[in-house]
Amino acid sequence: MFTLTDQLVNEIEIDGRSYHLNLYFDTVLLFFDLMDDEDFSAPRKIEIAADMFIDFGDDVVPFEKKFKAVQAIIETYIKDDEKEEDSQKASGPRLYDLKQDAKYIYASFLQEYQIDLIDQQGVLRWEKFTALLSGLRDNTRFKEIVGIRAAELPPASKSPEERKRLQKLKKLYALDKDQKTREAELDMMFNTLANQGGN
Repeated sequence: MFTLTDQLVNEIEIDGRSYHLNLYFDTVLLFFDLMDDEDFSAPRKIEIAADMFIDFGDDVVPFEKKFKAVQAIIETYIKDDEKEEDSQKASGPRLYDLKQDAKYIYASFLQEYQIDLIDQQGVLRWEKFTALLSGLRDNTRFKEIVGIRAAELPPASKSPEERKRLQKLKKLYALDKDQKTREAELDMMFNTLANQGGN
């Protein structure tokens, strides 16, 4: 949970040793890409994710410890920031996707905050990124497109031209139909691995 009273956590403890956490927004986005990659098995995804999120140095950490660490990172730092999107999806169609809308998000951060997200790779924390994303104003490109996706079509009898215009925009900015629910996928992967004893 994002608060203004606590420092962002930069370390994770495993077997009494502290390791640096890489919770930058671009690392989390790469993790989401990894989860969607069908070329890797679930255990291999956990291994890669652990190395993405945690700086182990030269330490050799067993898979079981990596599994628990990645699970804790997802539950503590990433899922909490996805709850708003998940609740929105539960109440209606999904209105944005961080990957598909990347260029609109980039342009909107530059417009709203004068933040170049490319320059912020490896700098801007995930928690800050999601807070800033939720604070974008309606006149930014990203929020305009989200508004188009959320807008209800007016009755053809009352405003045929506006209906046609909005239908065209909805088609232009429609999200891919094969998108999956990320939280459900993560839960399924962790549950499967847990049932297999972490291997």
